[in-house]
Amino acid sequence: MRVVLASGNRGKLREFTELLASLGIGFVPQSQLGIEPPEETGATFAANAILKARHASSVSGLPAMADDSGLEVDALDGAPGVHSARYAGGHGDDAANIAKLLAELRARHADFGLDGTRARFRCAIALLRSADDPAPQLAHGAWEGYIAAAPRGSGGFGYDPVFVDLASGLTAAELPAEVKNARSHRGQALRALLAAGLK
Repeated sequence: MRVVLASGNRGKLREFTELLASLGIGFVPQSQLGIEPPEETGATFAANAILKARHASSVSGLPAMADDSGLEVDALDGAPGVHSARYAGGHGDDAANIAKLLAELRARHADFGLDGTRARFRCAIALLRSADDPAPQLAHGAWEGYIAAAPRGSGGFGYDPVFVDLASGLTAAELPAEVKNARSHRGQALRALLAAGLK
């Protein structure tokens, strides 16, 4: 089975490679096939995951898998949500996105760093057997935590330096990769998809 992995995000590709290492399925990043990502116009993580997988499958003629994920902060009414990657305007500018997130929290809750602000990473993964697959396989994951007052750690990507894991008190950027993958929203969603069986 050869499946296109519909992502151009290096951090996601690294995590997927680690999570899928033992499966024996030939996952090919869409960049290796010259596939440009589509505009993410979905209103939900699941809609965007299906959109990206359908696009990759349409261009490649192969089955495709995609995830869409992001950060929801309770004190910001669930923002940045599906706009997480482009929260500050440009797509994938991690530093700018974190700076805007912390500025928004300070503007609304000056003392948020004292107790933390509840948040979660959410992930939806879609697997399509073909571009016109009428029933994509979907799986979801959520990782509960809170937002740190300042970035910590040098691992991970995206909002990892300010997302604190409830169980350990460490940011996602401070956790070893194997621990992060065991707890993360993406790891949960992928394990749920695999448990349902790749059909």
